[in-house]
Amino acid sequence: MVHHTINTKMQPAPSASSKINSMRQILWRLTWALIVGSLVACGTTRHAPVSDYGRTPPSAARTPADAPRTTGSLAGTPGTPSPQQSYRSRWVAASWSEVPGWQNDQMQDAWNAWLQNCERPGPLFAPLCKDVRQLMLGSDDDRRLWMMGRLQPYRVESLDGASDGLLTSYYEPLFDASAQMRPGFEVPLYAPPEGLAEARRAGRPWFSRQEIDTNPQARDALRGREVAWLADPIDALVLHIQGSGRVRIANPDGTTRIVRLAFAGSNEQPYQSVGRWLLDRGLIRDASWPGIKAWIVSAQQSNPRLVQEMLWSNPRYVFFREETRSAAEADLGPRGAQGVPLTSGRSIAVDKDSIPYGTPVWLASAGPNANLQRLVFAQDTGSAIVGAVRADYFAGTGPEAGDFAGRMKQGLRLWVLWPK
Repeated sequence: MVHHTINTKMQPAPSASSKINSMRQILWRLTWALIVGSLVACGTTRHAPVSDYGRTPPSAARTPADAPRTTGSLAGTPGTPSPQQSYRSRWVAASWSEVPGWQNDQMQDAWNAWLQNCERPGPLFAPLCKDVRQLMLGSDDDRRLWMMGRLQPYRVESLDGASDGLLTSYYEPLFDASAQMRPGFEVPLYAPPEGLAEARRAGRPWFSRQEIDTNPQARDALRGREVAWLADPIDALVLHIQGSGRVRIANPDGTTRIVRLAFAGSNEQPYQSVGRWLLDRGLIRDASWPGIKAWIVSAQQSNPRLVQEMLWSNPRYVFFREETRSAAEADLGPRGAQGVPLTSGRSIAVDKDSIPYGTPVWLASAGPNANLQRLVFAQDTGSAIVGAVRADYFAGTGPEAGDFAGRMKQGLRLWVLWPK
């Protein structure tokens, strides 16, 4: 039984200080309402794009065929539009009421990502950055009100009109490593070899993953280019697939240091999924990364040569460079293709010929792994991220993020939020 106690004590009259505090709160709310009102009022100004699409700004009255196209550059960056056949998306004007979960997103993390976005926003989004910084002190309702005044949502579709796509996820790995080869750490990660740039200029790929392991010419070119040594070739494959990561290196005095390894180039060979290779051979039924790892653990004992064949099935090979950061940036995510640090849960990799870097995007995805309805930013790309309604969701750093990313594969819908 629950007993409810009635408070019979007399309540004291409000003190002078409490009245002052109340007045301060009222004045703050009035001031902030005026700020938001002025920001929304600015939304009546229409910003002309700077030839990124070779078109005038999109508007709600446009037909789908006239919606803007992308060239993969920063949003609004001047340049020659891509040929028509290279476009991979069309944008269809939508109302805010069509954007699922629009009123429910808690946007503080998204606003932190938007501040990162403002490091390299492109000319079309740069005029919004002053308001974005002011709204760091605002509420989510303030932010939503401002966005509705300044941005127009467009549903992203494929060129044949399909609005349903695919969401996967990626993360920043963290592995133990050694600065020198030693027992237990014998798998190298390399900086770009000298011949890589020449091969790129000639338009030809460099040695494949198998050739890097077996060809004397490739091995000679990479000698002395080691940036770290890992314990397991599977960890190296993960870093190659993710494109960047962190390694924990033990110092001689017993301390450890964390080294960021950033993408520095690839051999320009096509990416092939090891999960697809295993499925095609009937070796697994679960192609999530946890399912792949379970097979690897078993096969490393029973058939290590088959594990090696699986590794070689992906000819693409990634090279790294050590990234130095200031103390203030130490905890930020890796830099994506846009050139800004990624934010866990708020950055996505996209097809750069569907959505340009720097664009705010509303993401909606429901499935067995997560239900996501939130504001994100197109800040990265990937060799496997191709198509109009296609995104790779940045999950964060470390094993927990890796477990989430390894299981994520479900349906997706996207809305770009474009300046009016």
